[in-house]
Amino acid sequence: MFNFYIIGIPDQMEVSLSEEVIEVMKTHRYFSGGKRHRDLVASYLPGNAEWIDVVVPLEGTFQAYEPIEEPIVVIASGDPLFFGIGNTIKRRFPEAKMKVYSYFNSLQLLAHEFQLAYGEMTVCTLTGRDWVNLDQELIGGKKCIGVLTDKKKTPAAIAARMLDAGFDNYKMLVGSKLGGEEQYCTEICLQKVVDKEFDHPNCLILIQEKEIKRTLGIHESDFHILEGRPKMITKRSIRLNSISFLDLNSAKHLWDVGYCTGSVSIEAKQFAPHLQVTAFERREESKALLKLNQRKFCVPGIEGIHDDFFDIDLATLDHPDRIFIGGHGGKLKEMMSRLYSVLEENGIIVFNAVSEATKQDFLQAAKELQLEITDQMSIQQDEHNAIVIFQAKKRIIHKGQ
Repeated sequence: MFNFYIIGIPDQMEVSLSEEVIEVMKTHRYFSGGKRHRDLVASYLPGNAEWIDVVVPLEGTFQAYEPIEEPIVVIASGDPLFFGIGNTIKRRFPEAKMKVYSYFNSLQLLAHEFQLAYGEMTVCTLTGRDWVNLDQELIGGKKCIGVLTDKKKTPAAIAARMLDAGFDNYKMLVGSKLGGEEQYCTEICLQKVVDKEFDHPNCLILIQEKEIKRTLGIHESDFHILEGRPKMITKRSIRLNSISFLDLNSAKHLWDVGYCTGSVSIEAKQFAPHLQVTAFERREESKALLKLNQRKFCVPGIEGIHDDFFDIDLATLDHPDRIFIGGHGGKLKEMMSRLYSVLEENGIIVFNAVSEATKQDFLQAAKELQLEITDQMSIQQDEHNAIVIFQAKKRIIHKGQ
């Protein structure tokens, strides 16, 4: 016997159900869903039906389910397993047996409306989620991206963010109240979406119209740099090897401390779009440079913090598992001590030593902090001085050690 029957329905006043689903409705007593769902299936509910409203946060709803010993019939919109309540019930009640009856999800309905061959569409959700879910697909150059929105990350907000990051190479298909009598669909350019409101709920599909060419190893001359300071940038060969030392494929959050032009942050985010990147710099003029370079290379999602690093309350920030030290203001040991206190266990610090003095300072600080030097490389680009790149790991300290 199933503990849950989960039935996906369209948003139509006259819902047509299969004979099998109708039989499920007739032979059970406990039902659950939103108030809108109840209205849509009211004619199918048996006389003894008891309805449990699905309300956010869902834990209250799930607590109402727990004492019920009979199967519960949950009514949901579209496909309950497409970022829907079916997945949440599976996580909350992992031992429960489920039978799912699905309908088309919203992105399928939108694709059907435009006769779009959506088999290779990449899907991301911004419903209560971070922007990185969309950013990584845009940076990755996906040609067709289906996006689930919410009341804050609306089509207009998405279009504005894309244009601000230089992504003017997509058109947008928008659908609101899909599957219902008030359904509205349109194809529209991003510039026009910014000033347009769509009824909720809605979703959208981004169609790439031209490709953005990307380079692994951006030449220094292509960046906007500090006026009169052409050498104040991590050189291409040093930058690429430093990023290799950061081991970003398995990383979650990079801190770029002393970013200057933002070259390491931008190259790292372009290489690993899933990455959360926080860039620190005390130079006020770098704030505009970071923005300009992000837009030029179409790399959104880098958070800039502009203050003296030693004045920042690090406890208020998400902790990193990767750190690149691009500048230290002559206080390398003090900086490393602060960074060590927030670095996740097994996290990595990468540092480029430009002189024998900074090399020895780094090694001494690493020793005192019990950081393990796990890799190093000496490299020289053109006529510049040789630089030693260090990789240091914060080893896991087991209790009792």
